[in-house]
Amino acid sequence: MATLTLPAPAKLNLFLHIIGRRADGYHQLQTVFQFLESADQLSFTLRRDERIEFHCSDPALANDANLVVKAAQLLQAQQRYQQGVRIILDKVLPYGGGLGGGSSDAATTLLALNHLWQLRLTVDELATLGLQLGADVPVFVRGYAAFAEGVGERLSPVSPPMPWYLVVDPKVHISTAELFAHSELKRDCDPINLSDWQQQQTQNVFEPLVRRLYPEVAKALDWLVEYAPTRLTGTGACLYGAFESQELARAALARMPAPWTGFVARGLNESPVCQLLRQASTDNLTSQN
Repeated sequence: MATLTLPAPAKLNLFLHIIGRRADGYHQLQTVFQFLESADQLSFTLRRDERIEFHCSDPALANDANLVVKAAQLLQAQQRYQQGVRIILDKVLPYGGGLGGGSSDAATTLLALNHLWQLRLTVDELATLGLQLGADVPVFVRGYAAFAEGVGERLSPVSPPMPWYLVVDPKVHISTAELFAHSELKRDCDPINLSDWQQQQTQNVFEPLVRRLYPEVAKALDWLVEYAPTRLTGTGACLYGAFESQELARAALARMPAPWTGFVARGLNESPVCQLLRQASTDNLTSQN
């Protein structure tokens, strides 16, 4: 049976502002998403029955609540598709740290199964489905660095610089729901225009709050800023510094205190998933001719 293996890359928020709140309680965001070359890996093998079979290298994530399973089930139900799939997730990225790993896994699943099941759904259709799974899923489906607005679903392509990043995981669990509900969260940022966001003073509005509530994250931020411009990604707990070279980033990583963990990765303005699926489609066409 056909097998397809694809990455699910991490993302960073290069800034994260809240410009207001909708009547339904959702926050109006502005952010820029950029991908990283570091990624989870997923393998998809067609089954002869309708079963969605899921395995994960991390036993704590190997269950039907995983967004990978939910993405496969959603696509199967929406298309009334009769074939199943065996999915193996090699979990590499820290989860729950603001790197978008779960959303990326879900997006890669939608893209892979659209290809394997030959559903011929458009990227717009897949992104709309992905939004049902989470606000960050559409950017991974579309696969380009983006200026995002709304709840994160209105996306415009951007091309920020692609430095080397050192990503630090201070091994702290942060409650995203608690932060969004906190009375001290800044929710009145002035809107930024797409055309000049790089010239504006930006921040991650969650960072001051996370610093106060989670001292270990504050400690990591204060350590990394000694080496490079540093910022929290998403609601954390992961943070990153931007470096001019891989060598400089790796030198800082070598000095990182325990028990934090980290990795060095290049910033990307196109997801590697899109590149690999284009190649797979080209290979299919070639083999048919």
